[in-house]
Amino acid sequence: MSDETLQRYRQSIDRIDAALVFLLAERFQITQAVGRHKAETGLPPADPGREDRQIARLRELAAQADLDPEFSEKFLRFIIDEVIRHHAQMQDGAKA
Repeated sequence: MSDETLQRYRQSIDRIDAALVFLLAERFQITQAVGRHKAETGLPPADPGREDRQIARLRELAAQADLDPEFSEKFLRFIIDEVIRHHAQMQDGAKA
């Protein structure tokens, strides 16, 4: 492709995508530790109050960053749901 401007944009996008993957990996490492702690101490996999606070906080941050708050909420909800699924699996494993 000969369009250098487009190539530079795409390179920036690729670097951002890589950073997002590494940040998500780090986040999931931490949430796995939280899940183990919850399983060991008998805490429930989900904490709806915290989830609501996190979503409200992220929506506010998104608005400040000029990002669609609806998109940011959907993105965080997807992550939260995946974390809860992992925590529930750990709870099931702890009971076995």
